[in-house]
Amino acid sequence: MAYDYDLLVIGAGPGGLAASEQAVAYGAKVAIAEQDRVGGACVIRGCIPEKLMSFAANFAHLEQDAEDYGWHSTQPDHKPMDCVFDWQQFVANRDREVQRLSQRHQSALEQAGINLIRGCAQFVDAHTIEVGGRPITADKILIATGARDIKLCVPGIEYAISSPEVFQLKQQPQHVAVLGGNYISVKLGGILRRLGSQVTMVIAEDRILADFDRDLALAIQSSLREQGMQILDKTHLKAIAPTSDGSQGSPEQSQNGLNLTLATEQTLQTKDSQTRDSQAKDSQAKNLQVDTVLSTLGRQANIEHLNLERAGVAIQDGAIGVDQDSRTSQPHIFALGDCTNRPHWTPVAIASARAFGRTEFGNQPETIAYEFIPATVSAHPEAATVGLSETQAQAKFGQDSVRCYSTRFRPLFYNLIERDEQTFMKLVVEKQSDRVLGAHMMGPCASEIVQCLAIALRVGVTKRDFDATIGIHPSTAEELFTL
Repeated sequence: MAYDYDLLVIGAGPGGLAASEQAVAYGAKVAIAEQDRVGGACVIRGCIPEKLMSFAANFAHLEQDAEDYGWHSTQPDHKPMDCVFDWQQFVANRDREVQRLSQRHQSALEQAGINLIRGCAQFVDAHTIEVGGRPITADKILIATGARDIKLCVPGIEYAISSPEVFQLKQQPQHVAVLGGNYISVKLGGILRRLGSQVTMVIAEDRILADFDRDLALAIQSSLREQGMQILDKTHLKAIAPTSDGSQGSPEQSQNGLNLTLATEQTLQTKDSQTRDSQAKDSQAKNLQVDTVLSTLGRQANIEHLNLERAGVAIQDGAIGVDQDSRTSQPHIFALGDCTNRPHWTPVAIASARAFGRTEFGNQPETIAYEFIPATVSAHPEAATVGLSETQAQAKFGQDSVRCYSTRFRPLFYNLIERDEQTFMKLVVEKQSDRVLGAHMMGPCASEIVQCLAIALRVGVTKRDFDATIGIHPSTAEELFTL
């Protein structure tokens, strides 16, 4: 049977773009369907705008730090820290850069001869996609539709915004409640706090970053609190409502005031009649008034609109299940990125996409190893991690078979500055082999340092190798060799 295309990609994010460009390089006829701007969540409403906001937050203490190091203005009327953050100017500059990157990706598609089809794609059958009422057939189909934020089902949740909507705010929030303690919550909450917003984080767990190494998470949590962030742990959201002087309109109009009804875990478990009065008083005491509510409770595969059942594509735990070659339950249909049950990181999607292209169209079979993938929390403080946490290592090798080495110290840069910002480092080691199983860090340049450690962990570096390595002095990274 003759098809319109050799490959049809659904989704023009990092994975979809990399796969289409790899396939067309081998002579395949390729089209990519996208209903939003080219670039996907990473470029439009994720990694790139988040990192630009993080860069902006880095300037918060720059003038005071410069004065502590001896720099002074020659203007007689100059006062320390008299500058303020201009949200509108930053947003305009950030959006211009995001648009530039999106246009660059679109131009790359055009130059490669890849047909960009605008519209929402849905399966008609296993080889046919419908976009805007137009049926399109393909020999192979790749799904790369990403993921979307999860919101709680509580009264008034329509007043909350999701993480992509942070980048649509016209004004900087004065007081924002962040629902959730995952890496997205910590990143955005930490950045907004550094930019001057008051931030209250509401988490159901006993600490933030429940999936990260516990010591690392507690170090980050302690630092955020020292910076003035309020973290309400073991706390659940019951409802959101506009305050008496607040707007009854859209979430964007509700910035006059929102009231959050909160309950602690202990309150939720109280049922007997003797404590009902105290329960009501406790709930009343947990009310919180803010102007913005940011819901960042996690992400789920963005696949509901695809009609996957028409193509016979199986779903596993709410995502598309794939094998080591990114193949779904249909041999000619593939999936990668955040819509699958693999790690949700942009570099993972890109690596999987290139391996898919080489395997299917370049006759160069390639599989990706998903171990030792570094991850970062680009907030303030910056943190990064690679490999197993202490808990994960103990579960795999046994509690008595794991030894950890850690340190917490004040970097040299802060010795002349009034702020007491700390750096935390930790290595997780398997005793018998002496192999380093995980590396975790909080502090300046954490992502750059841990990213390089990923190579060492992949090839089996040992604690003895760290001990035998001579570092650069004075530097933060040299502390890894003295643990």
